[in-house]
Amino acid sequence: MILENVDVVNDISKEDFQKNYFKKHKPLLIKNFASQWDAFDKWNLAYIREKAGDQDVPLYDNKPADASKSSDAPVTNMKMKDYIDRIKSGPSDLRIFFYIITDRLPELLKNFTYPDLGIKFFKRLPTLFFGGSEAHVLMHYDVDLGDFLHIHFEGKKRILLFDQKQSAFLYKVPLSVHTVYDIDYENPDYEKFPALKYAKGYEIFMEHGDALFIPGAFWHFNRYLEPGFSLSLRALPNKPNVFANMLYHVFIMRYTDKLLRKIFKAKWVNYKQKWAYEKGSEAFEKKKK
Repeated sequence: MILENVDVVNDISKEDFQKNYFKKHKPLLIKNFASQWDAFDKWNLAYIREKAGDQDVPLYDNKPADASKSSDAPVTNMKMKDYIDRIKSGPSDLRIFFYIITDRLPELLKNFTYPDLGIKFFKRLPTLFFGGSEAHVLMHYDVDLGDFLHIHFEGKKRILLFDQKQSAFLYKVPLSVHTVYDIDYENPDYEKFPALKYAKGYEIFMEHGDALFIPGAFWHFNRYLEPGFSLSLRALPNKPNVFANMLYHVFIMRYTDKLLRKIFKAKWVNYKQKWAYEKGSEAFEKKKK
């Protein structure tokens, strides 16, 4: 893979952000962004454990979803306090996906401030994501195609970003928002997946309080290097063509895939994997010429 660094700033004006990043659909890392919040000292695992410790939370791991089950089915459930104790006590690939603050822990809403960057955030869905030191999220892009600000807390995190032009080189799976399951983005096998050599993207390392602007429909791979959690502030697409594409993704593509998965199970999953590999191979051969 051909990986570059993103631009890094300590502060940025709304005008600069809109002109050079938002309108250009370009990622940006803002260091120590959350430190400006009055309640910044509450953004840690100990505070979450204290306030939400008795909540039952669904957990996911690094394994691909079972073809016989729903693709969003958790592997187990656990009390939040037990989960946090687990990931802090040793290596773990368990993670919490899409913990909606508005529903689960609304008092957190007063502990952060939406940034004045000219983005109209969808305030119904500020969400948290948690992971142990071995957890990662498969390469994917978000089905709602929205821009978002991703703010990380506690341990370090590695993120890879790619725009949609790289989809074939990443072995995109049809009727899905993810790539083939068996690509190891930490140790890419270029013999098995040669098209990855031509995938151009960004590599980012995030620390406590950093914020990363991720433009809509950008592919991202998240790897927790230490136990931690992140807050995502989302914005719905505001361009008519992107909004229409979002509706297709959410209401047509996603449910078509779920239906075919339910009917054909592993056969459908295997077909999609094979199709993605073939398209990646075609892109590789074309690029070589």
